[in-house]
Amino acid sequence: KAFKDAAVTAHPNQEPELVFKSSGTSDMQRSIHQVHDANLYDHSLLKGFQHFYDLDNAVIWGYTPGYANNPHSSLIYMIQKLIDQDNSGLSRFLPLGEPVNPNAIKEVQRQGKQLILFGAAFGLLDLLEIDDLNLPSNSIVIETGGMKTHRREITRGELHKKLAKGFGLDGSRIHSEYGMAELLSQAYASGKWFSTVPWMQVTIRNPENPNKVLQPYQEGVIGIIDLANVHSCSFLLTGDKGVMDKKGRFQVLGRWNPKDLRGCNFLIDED
Repeated sequence: KAFKDAAVTAHPNQEPELVFKSSGTSDMQRSIHQVHDANLYDHSLLKGFQHFYDLDNAVIWGYTPGYANNPHSSLIYMIQKLIDQDNSGLSRFLPLGEPVNPNAIKEVQRQGKQLILFGAAFGLLDLLEIDDLNLPSNSIVIETGGMKTHRREITRGELHKKLAKGFGLDGSRIHSEYGMAELLSQAYASGKWFSTVPWMQVTIRNPENPNKVLQPYQEGVIGIIDLANVHSCSFLLTGDKGVMDKKGRFQVLGRWNPKDLRGCNFLIDED
């Protein structure tokens, strides 16, 4: 909430190199994150992705309806930066509302690359409605959240089953990404539990007493330490409900206050 109410920065007299804004309409109060070191953010997102995936052998596709009206989207920036690392020319944003060219998929296979498709939940479901789309069996689909579709709210488990069936993939190939405009690092999950990069730490805290860290498997509010936020604020208490296991992995169980939607979830209500 602090990123909505004030300029959270360690350099109030300097112009930021990047400005990220959370998703929403122009007449609503959105979070604003001033980034004073773009190279640091690029390093964080690229090294973070490489911590979990083989970027050198990846073709990155992004399908991001709803973000065209937000030129300050941190998700768009992240996907574009990943696309820029691919010298094959196969990585790109997919045209909205159009079926995927099967020849593009064949070319990915011909070059021996692994296809990684990014998208918010509602966008990926819409993509499947356009046309049947069977991806190569080694592909990975990474959903970035947004479980509340314009049809009905679904669980992450239900979403992953739909995506696996629609893309013709094993359920283990459907992954998740957890990030937001207020963070310069991301967490990834290949199942139910998210894991963080070494410079990011997640705790589950008592919503009535945020100074108290809860025990494993107790539900609370997600707190985050992100050292990549060195020029803004590295210590955040989100509005997300979560739970942590004994290995330090965490699950996102939705918003603690469902009326306070943000990011991908808000975009869905506007769809």
